[in-house]
Amino acid sequence: MYSKEELFLAVSTVNDPEVGFNLVEMGLIYDAECDEEGNAKITMTLSTRACPLHQMIVQWVKEAVEKMVNIKSVEVEIVWEPVWNISMADDNVKKALGG
Repeated sequence: MYSKEELFLAVSTVNDPEVGFNLVEMGLIYDAECDEEGNAKITMTLSTRACPLHQMIVQWVKEAVEKMVNIKSVEVEIVWEPVWNISMADDNVKKALGG
């Protein structure tokens, strides 16, 4: 129904409030898929296991995808492998954060 790129675009509306960059440019979104019935799955990580906004960020990602037309359900899976590091971010993020 939706391509990985379209799902990434929806998730790119979610910013990490601590650094002000969106989750896609931070490199925190690892994968996204959607079946023909409108069931989406986002695979992502967080910059740290101790992220105080863990639940809020997951909810924001879910809400961003739910806004897409004909989406029935959204599953957000948090994974810790591979471990996120600054090299996974876009160049503009690396430059701003000193990576």
